[in-house]
Formats: sequence, C-alpha cells, structure tokens
Amino acid sequence: MHVTKYSHSCLRLEHDGAVLVVDPGGFSEPEALDGADAVLVTHEHPDHVDVAALTRALERRPVPVHGPASLAGVLGDAAEALVTVSPGQSLTVAGVPVRTYGGQHAVIHPDIPVIPNIGYLFADVLYHPGDALFVPDDVQVDTLFAPIHAPWSKFSEVVDFIRAVAPRRAYALHDALLNGNGLGVLDRQYTALSKTDYRRLEPGTRIDV
Repeated sequence: MHVTKYSHSCLRLEHDGAVLVVDPGGFSEPEALDGADAVLVTHEHPDHVDVAALTRALERRPVPVHGPASLAGVLGDAAEALVTVSPGQSLTVAGVPVRTYGGQHAVIHPDIPVIPNIGYLFADVLYHPGDALFVPDDVQVDTLFAPIHAPWSKFSEVVDFIRAVAPRRAYALHDALLNGNGLGVLDRQYTALSKTDYRRLEPGTRIDV
C-alpha cells in the first residue's frame, strides 16, 4: 500500500488500483481527493473535512464517504454519500480491510461538547486515530500516524500514546498549527522519547506500508 501524507491530518492511500482519502480538511490540499474511490472522515471538525472541497469532488465523481453519524450534520448535500461507521466494526472499503476504533474526540475543554471520533486501521498495518489517543488492543500496529499537536493534546500524553501503541514506526499527523520553531522542538522530543522510529513527512511525501 502506498501512502501520501498531505498537510495536517490528510492521508491518501493507494492499494491495488484503489484510492482512499482520510480526513481531507481545510488545511489540506484539495488535490488529495482527485480520483478517490472512497473517503473516510474521523470527525466533523473543519480541519478534518473541508465540506466545500469534498462536495466539489463528489460532484465530479460520486464515491462513498465513511464517518460517524454526526458527520451528516455538517455535510449538507454531501450527506447523501455518507456511510455511517461505529467503533468496533470490520469492513472493506474499496477493497481495503478497515477496522474502526475509539468513539469519542479527545476533550478540548469541559465547556466544549465532546463529539464522536472514529480511528481507522487499514489492512491491519496503518492506524490513523483522528483526534483521540485510543490504543487498539487487538492488533500490533506497524505504522502509526500520531497527532503531535492540538488544542486538546499534551506532549506527554502523545508520547505515552505512541509508546502504548508500540508501532514499528510513527509519523507526525495533525501538525498544521505549528510553525518552524515548534516543529523543530517537537521533532527532537518525539524522536528522543517515543521509543520508535519517529519522523515527520513533508506534505506530498509518499511511503510504502
């Protein structure tokens, strides 16, 4: 499976001729959606789903959009494409085995309602948790994309999350709010403390998993 990292939390997965796009949000490049056979969205926040860009893509090529039921409230006309998923499911999306995890977004502040969030494990090797630090306990994750910075996160908690998942390698996710100074500091700290092969990929970088 080929994986292209786009800005912030967006991944494009290519497997046996099929293309899956995860979390094409407002900080990500719209071209990530080009030729997609399916879209998977972890939750409804605009940095994870750019509704206007997704709607335009669906007008060009209708494809299923997998995500929590709450996503329907923000998708507008694109909600017709929504395939609702819940935690604990095993499904096949465009030929790729997918397992779903979690259920809730991490707490941002007690005054802000907690919304649903679904983490996705692809082909039992690549895990995209969305905006939560839920650890799968029924599989050994090979490649983890870890949300390294967010209003809801704390560095020590993310380090412990990576250690708990214990992947062979981890890549940075959810990093668009950082400038060069912050990226440099966190890259050094995660490399030193995550106890795995940690790296941050520039947008557009492609890897094999």
